[in-house]
Amino acid sequence: HVQLVESGGGSVQAGGSLRLSCTASGYKFVNYCMGWLRQAPGKEREGVASIDSEGTATYADSVKGRFTSSRDNSKNTVYLQMNNLTPEDTGVYYCVKDPAGTGPYWGQGTQVTVS
Repeated sequence: HVQLVESGGGSVQAGGSLRLSCTASGYKFVNYCMGWLRQAPGKEREGVASIDSEGTATYADSVKGRFTSSRDNSKNTVYLQMNNLTPEDTGVYYCVKDPAGTGPYWGQGTQVTVS
């Protein structure tokens, strides 16, 4: 069965950096686009980044120039490098398999808190 395990969240001061990882299993990772979404308290879920099977990434305007997504298909892992974090980046970050597909699958989420 599909599993997505996120790690790397935590608490950081404004201006700091975090790197999230998401390791996938249970399906052919290289065949699928992966996405990162976040949800802040009291706000709607927001797409942050997506990366296709070849490693081409797109970003929400709110994170362009600060966040970078990458993937290592040999490790079934996708990453989200987050730099120059602000309090507005606080939320639970989710890794998603095939975010625009008919049956996206979500990880359990990892908390990011910026103060």
